Amino acid sequence: MKTIAVIPARMDSSRFPGKPIAMLLGRTMLEHIYKRVILSNSLDATYIATCDEEIRQVAQDFGAPVIMTANSHERASDRVAEAVAEIDAELIVMVQGDEPMTHPKMIDTAVAPFRDDLQLNCVNLVRSIDNEADFYNINTIKVIMNQQGDALYMSRQPIPTIDKLGFMQTPTYKQVCIIPFRRTTLFDYTRLPPTPLEQLESVDMLRLLEHGYRVKMVKTEFDTQAVDTKADLARVAKLMESDPLLASY
Repeated sequence: MKTIAVIPARMDSSRFPGKPIAMLLGRTMLEHIYKRVILSNSLDATYIATCDEEIRQVAQDFGAPVIMTANSHERASDRVAEAVAEIDAELIVMVQGDEPMTHPKMIDTAVAPFRDDLQLNCVNLVRSIDNEADFYNINTIKVIMNQQGDALYMSRQPIPTIDKLGFMQTPTYKQVCIIPFRRTTLFDYTRLPPTPLEQLESVDMLRLLEHGYRVKMVKTEFDTQAVDTKADLARVAKLMESDPLLASY
């Protein structure tokens, strides 16, 4: 089963313009992500998808293959679908371009369920939230799951309620943006009309959920911190200083 990763990246972020090429411990954030992703044993190839010349040049300088896309995409999933249109692969793993703490074993974990479940179309990684500030942070996408571990809903708002048990006693989870799609599902995604909740929450996966698709959530023990602001970048720099994976690249 040929499996590739695509890292969508763009300069025009409303919260942190130019963040993919922001410097982090002597490298651009994008280089950290790419170098960590290619360490995965589950991938046949890894690409960066962008509409920006600045990103193309930076990525080529550190040796990454780049696919140029249109600048009209609102959702990262749509950008990834355009990028892989001419690439032969059954599984496409979207790794968001703001996750510099990605660990290669996270990718291995995310794609493993596809080997045993031929009906599985899309997986997201999920991790427990252990910081109450993150629970209230609108940049953290919270996840509600059913008893089978499939997504019921995702929101930037603090869900579920913690009023009854308090934060420490309430199971809370966040989406970790490593998302493998079966090829047919990714292209289904691009053909489906955007949905009301997807647009309200600005969460890609709600388009699939609102159209009745199953999104399986797989737990990871690796802790990550997405970079949405300059403050996040400073926080990640401190967290990564002692990361042994840095020595691998």
